[in-house]
Amino acid sequence: MHKALIGFAAAASLGLATVAVPSTADARCFGCAVGAGVAAGLIGGAIIGGAIANSPPPPPPGYYPPPPPPGAYGPAPAAYAQLGPGCYWSRPHKVWIEGYGWQWRRHPICP
Repeated sequence: MHKALIGFAAAASLGLATVAVPSTADARCFGCAVGAGVAAGLIGGAIIGGAIANSPPPPPPGYYPPPPPPGAYGPAPAAYAQLGPGCYWSRPHKVWIEGYGWQWRRHPICP
């Protein structure tokens, strides 16, 4: 569905570009831009079709990647291991980390 929508949007933009190109003021040239529009459409379609055809297939329905192996993330830092009485960990939420982007983080909450 997503690939079909991208292909349709690309074809629509190429079609709109061929119609929106201003024509020359030469009265003897009826349809000079039609050949250029057809050529641009064929070349653009070949490029987009090749990109879609070379994309990897989607995973089969119901496929879930295997979980990471135990210890893949290493041990928890020592500061996170010891919380005071009545303290607990917050639910994971998105935090913007400058230079990295969005990451899921948990924070200790001590009332």
